[in-house]
Amino acid sequence: MLVTGHTGFVGGWLCAWLTQLGARVHGFSLDPPTRPSFFEATKLYSRLASSRIGDIRDRDALALAVDELDPQDVFHLAAQPIVREAHRDPAATFSTNVMGTLHVLEACRGRASLERLVAFTTDKVYRNDGAGRAFEEGDRLGGNEPYSASKAACDWTIGTYWESYFRASPAAIAIVRAGNIIGGGDWGIDRLLPDAVRAFGAGRPLVLRHPNATRPWQHVLDAVRGTLLLAEHDATDESSAEDVAWNLGPASEGEVRVAEVADVAARAWGEGASWRHERDDSIPEAARLRLSSAKAAQRLGWHCAWDVTRSVKESVAWYRAHARGDDMMEVTDRQIAAHAADAR
Repeated sequence: MLVTGHTGFVGGWLCAWLTQLGARVHGFSLDPPTRPSFFEATKLYSRLASSRIGDIRDRDALALAVDELDPQDVFHLAAQPIVREAHRDPAATFSTNVMGTLHVLEACRGRASLERLVAFTTDKVYRNDGAGRAFEEGDRLGGNEPYSASKAACDWTIGTYWESYFRASPAAIAIVRAGNIIGGGDWGIDRLLPDAVRAFGAGRPLVLRHPNATRPWQHVLDAVRGTLLLAEHDATDESSAEDVAWNLGPASEGEVRVAEVADVAARAWGEGASWRHERDDSIPEAARLRLSSAKAAQRLGWHCAWDVTRSVKESVAWYRAHARGDDMMEVTDRQIAAHAADAR
């Protein structure tokens, strides 16, 4: 199987779980996006069948990799995932998220060996009117800033390819629209837990731009488990582009304010960790975002195994272990095992 974005945060956790299950996994991605990174901290490369460094915007390089590997399963996670980076460089964001995804779809189109393509977009693909209603898969897509607009366009592109090329083929497609994902090994800029770990580790308060914004929080392993379930899902009843999209998010109790997550992180870290509010309205952000994951619950039997508190505590424990110099693949494997047991 092939995973794009395997050097990233979510892609790395997906590869860790797949290889723990004994899967032969190949990766195609840019170099790790941060230093440190999950990929290097866990030495994930040692468990992969191959790790190819490349850019999904390079159509020829990607097509060559897919031709050579001829995968049965493709997990597409390579993306530009940072909202504020999208605001700073919208052209690169649209190029990666839209054209990069188009290149993945083109490389996979018509392949006799392909059985399943699972592609990540985001919960921010929905046109948020601020009403606070939980979005369902059939709701209108859209975006009022570059990141969400690029991911909505990515989502439309995948749906278009399903309608035009994959509907009549044996290969199935699934689109993952996951809520806010947290977990150890994420060192991205302008992301809540990585920012918290950097601030707390330096003895500074965490700065929150919008502490009262509400988001659907989930541990990365919940999103990965949902992805694995989709890879096994019988897609014969899918009759429209709407049917291939899947929300993965927590129940209502997991939809909490940014400040509450920061409070849990500060308590888990200890040693005087704190946060402060520094308002920044330079980039528009929705006050509330909610997802309905009823479809995944009913048809996949999926739910979040860890609540927000457990998710934050496990994340902080991972970062603490890394700071101590522990074997991070062992730590990662233990968290995967614990999560799988709790999900049963």
